[in-house]
Amino acid sequence: MSGTLNKVMLIGHLGDEVKMHYFEGGGCVGRFPLATNETYTNRQTNERITNTEWHNIVVRNKGAEICEKYLSKGDKVYIEGRLKTRKWQDEKGNDRYSTEIQCTDFTFLTTKAESEANAVGPASPSQEKSVQEPSIEPISDEDDDLPF
Repeated sequence: MSGTLNKVMLIGHLGDEVKMHYFEGGGCVGRFPLATNETYTNRQTNERITNTEWHNIVVRNKGAEICEKYLSKGDKVYIEGRLKTRKWQDEKGNDRYSTEIQCTDFTFLTTKAESEANAVGPASPSQEKSVQEPSIEPISDEDDDLPF
C-alpha cells in the first residue's frame, strides 16, 4: 500500500457544551470533549467495569455553528475525522502536546432529552428519534420470527 490513512470514527456523549472561537476573517472553530465507554465483566470478580476515554473534538466553520446550535452536554453523536497532535508551550516555557480529533463529518444520534426519556422508560410515539441510530448491537433471538 503506497498511501497512508488517518481516520477516526467515534460514537459518544458530549462532556460539555460546544465552545466557540470566532476569527476576524469570518471563520470559526468549535471545541468539545466527547466521552466513549468500554464496558466489560471481570471474570474473577464478576464485577462490571466501565472505562471512559475522553476525546478533544475540533469542528470548523459551518459545522461548528451547527454543532453549537443543536448539541448540548449529554447528547450522543457520531464523529468522523482525523487525529492531529498540536505542540504548544505552557506558562513556564515547557513543550506540551495535545491530541485532537479534527472532525470532518458528524451525525446527531440522540439529544439529552431523548436520552433522559429512554432512561426513565420507553419513549412515547411523540418522542421518537428524528435521526435513526445506527445498529451496533447484535440482533437478539427474541425478535426473530424464523422457525429455526
